[in-house]
Amino acid sequence: MTTNDNAPFILVDGSSYLFRAFHGLPPLTNSKGMATGAIYGVINMLKSLIKQYNPQLMAVVFDAKGKTFRDDIYQEYKANRPPMPDELREQIQPLHEIVAAMGLPLLVIEGVEADDVIGTLAKQASEAGMKTVISTGDKDMAQLVNEHVELINTMTNTVMDIDGVHKKFGVGPELIIDYLALKGDKVDNIPGVPGVGDKSAVSLLNGIGGVSEIYARLDEIAGLEFRGARNFANKIKDFEQQAKLSYELATIKLDVELQVEPADLHIKPADNEKLTTFFGDLEFKRWHQELLNASDKFNTDSQVANADVADTEKPEISVEYETILTEQQLQSWLDKLQKADVVAVDTETTSLNYMQAELVGLSFATEAHKAAYLPLQHDYPGAPEQLPFQATLDKLKPILEDPAIKKVGQHLKYDQNVLSHYGIRINGIVNDTMLASYILNSVAGKHDMDSLALRYLNCSTVSFEDIAGKGAKQLTFNQIELEKAAHYAAEDADITLRLHQVLSEKLAEQPGLLQVLSDIELPLARVLAQIEQNGVLIDVHQLNQLSNTFALRAAELEKAVHEEAGEVFNLGSTKQLQDILFNKMSLPVLKKTPKGAPSTSEEVLQELAMDYPLPAQIMEYRGLTKLRNTYTDKLPKMVDSKTGRVHTSYHQAVAVTGRLSSTEPNLQNIPIRNEAGRSIRKAFIAPKDYKIVAADYSQIELRIMAHLSGDAGLINAFQKGLDIHKSTAAEVFSVSLDDVTADQRRSAKAINFGLIYGMSAFGLAKQLNIPRHEAQNYMDLYFQRYPGVLQYMEDTRAKAAEQGYVETVYGRRLYLPEINAKNGARRKAAERAAINAPMQGTAADIIKRAMLRVHDWLQTQDPEQAKMIMQVHDELVFEIKEQSIEEYTKQIQSLMEAENTLKIPLIAEVGIGKNWEEAH
Repeated sequence: MTTNDNAPFILVDGSSYLFRAFHGLPPLTNSKGMATGAIYGVINMLKSLIKQYNPQLMAVVFDAKGKTFRDDIYQEYKANRPPMPDELREQIQPLHEIVAAMGLPLLVIEGVEADDVIGTLAKQASEAGMKTVISTGDKDMAQLVNEHVELINTMTNTVMDIDGVHKKFGVGPELIIDYLALKGDKVDNIPGVPGVGDKSAVSLLNGIGGVSEIYARLDEIAGLEFRGARNFANKIKDFEQQAKLSYELATIKLDVELQVEPADLHIKPADNEKLTTFFGDLEFKRWHQELLNASDKFNTDSQVANADVADTEKPEISVEYETILTEQQLQSWLDKLQKADVVAVDTETTSLNYMQAELVGLSFATEAHKAAYLPLQHDYPGAPEQLPFQATLDKLKPILEDPAIKKVGQHLKYDQNVLSHYGIRINGIVNDTMLASYILNSVAGKHDMDSLALRYLNCSTVSFEDIAGKGAKQLTFNQIELEKAAHYAAEDADITLRLHQVLSEKLAEQPGLLQVLSDIELPLARVLAQIEQNGVLIDVHQLNQLSNTFALRAAELEKAVHEEAGEVFNLGSTKQLQDILFNKMSLPVLKKTPKGAPSTSEEVLQELAMDYPLPAQIMEYRGLTKLRNTYTDKLPKMVDSKTGRVHTSYHQAVAVTGRLSSTEPNLQNIPIRNEAGRSIRKAFIAPKDYKIVAADYSQIELRIMAHLSGDAGLINAFQKGLDIHKSTAAEVFSVSLDDVTADQRRSAKAINFGLIYGMSAFGLAKQLNIPRHEAQNYMDLYFQRYPGVLQYMEDTRAKAAEQGYVETVYGRRLYLPEINAKNGARRKAAERAAINAPMQGTAADIIKRAMLRVHDWLQTQDPEQAKMIMQVHDELVFEIKEQSIEEYTKQIQSLMEAENTLKIPLIAEVGIGKNWEEAH
């Protein structure tokens, strides 16, 4: 980085920014549970300063531990401040180390505050005629401003010079100490003078002078023009000593004994090796990657740098990437692939949509740092001649389909889908690096290849945008110049192979996790690919009609809302809605956003809707608008032109508990409990001569709770086939099964499901609309009747805190980074997750294992008779030929119930209909 000889001397109030970043920014933690938000905020501030001023001289100053001379003067100094939170304390030392690694002079002087060190250096610099900028959010520093010194608040990007001090405080820098002495400071517990506020302080100071002058000329106060001036002298005359004490406390010391002077505080070369380690550990991914990309410096755009080249340089890794353009090259690689211990394979295509994607080329790697790209359909003007498409695929097909040749990939389900369009089925898959990383630690971050390369290989990769551009002008892969495309594609295969080597070693140390990968996730990817290819038929006409119906109802609701509010406003504007609900209509503020504004979240509106009509109308309006935008308007546009069906994408490595998720469209979130959602399900239809069959596990998570807790009462109820909610009601309310009322069953159901998700008595009270003590009584009775459940919860919390994770019945893990967090709310949330995750994760494992069994059986049957077309939570959905309904549904039900790992039986309930809503 080049430096600016005219740049100012920069002094950073590190402690001020540390506190402001901690309290003012959203809390951040890394996957190990360490708080990182304050570190991130201060580093970001340093980045902004360096970029803005490009300095040569700079110091970052922090308060030291222990008392200062002000504590000796006044024992109550800063006594009002609460103890430093542990989540902030743990960030101080790492931040100091990072600042030092950035090459920035770091000062921590015992016995004084950071303000005093900054004041002393600013005075020395000012006397030497050096322009000085103090970066702080502390108003006390205004006393240091002069013709050479100005303040900058980097968080608000505001600069304060002499005129700025006058505008903000009403007095000049020379009277700021007096201003603080009169007003006092609640934050630092400086007492000040009782009764003196902003206006009276400014009038006194401008009308008479400083504190000493004011007390020497009390008789002149009555003549000043501020409210109460006539009797003000009598109010303050007895507080002269307190004012002088406050003056002393507010005065920044300008003569601290230091071992350095401003001219000594040069920015030094950054230690990029240390910074790379710090940013990797803290999981500041962008900064980590920028360092990896920069071999010799930590530049100003990345945070901070030095005028000189850094001492440490990133070692260059030699790679051998080949572009296959001749038959001879192809044959050489075919031989390599056949002889290799393991082959990394990757496809390059024209689209991320697996139904529309056309194959452009394939890449392979058989050893680390060596890979090849086989281009097949680059068709930009001037593209080199490539090998014949179909003939080349025909030569590759036997290798890709040979189960004896081990294959690895990254997100291989996509590649399987694409290659299936060309009649190729990849066999011999032994690892998928995306799934391996997910199984190792689902909460460690993203599991895409670029993220994994940073996390496990400590290297950055070429991004697609680097070679294809961004936005509307982004090229598809077939349009990209071959030299760039080949390196990118070969790197994908190389990185995938290297990730496989690292992740395989880690999984080998965890046999339970390896089994989850090999027995569940890897074979499931093929099943999901098949379900995605099958797609689902929808009634476009019915959806269009629903859109019109929803639009009309939404318009009615909008009109009703405007009438209720007494004015027209934009229902989509959070700010306008806040104004209507909480200012105009004075509804109670139940919750605030992180910025302090009244929340209008779904949860808040739901609670307000119990007492007020307007929130209920807004909720219905929001719900209909969301259904239109997400489903009724969108689904018809998603019908594939070749198949006439909608094809979702299932994701195995997103939900941290092991559950599948889906996108484009999201089939998991279509409501079932309201009429509007059910009407959308009616549009998922069976083709002619077929029916939709939905098979759903009954109360699976409660059954898993019974298994995990080993509670005799719960197990007995399930083994006898009792209505579990009725059975719970009978236990809790001490009545016979026959005497359980509908309300009692409803309460018991809320308790049963609420406990799974860690609901408190307060939450149960809200849900049942009963007093909190009554809800607590229900829960106490529940635990008395089912003591095994309480014991399971207590044991699970303790075990999670000890080992940092919980497991499903099948060995899947969920790590809980905040299970031992000092922050109570975050720790409680982690404890709730610890209780729920084994149930939700085990349920996910059970449905996945069932999918594998059902798929394997269907493979032995006539494919025209039945297809698995959807998976939604605990439900599998099929299209089955009408003539085969009875035979197939019995077998599917039997296969789903065949799980014998639990102590109690699983029940799969099967429904049949001409559409999804009828079947479920």
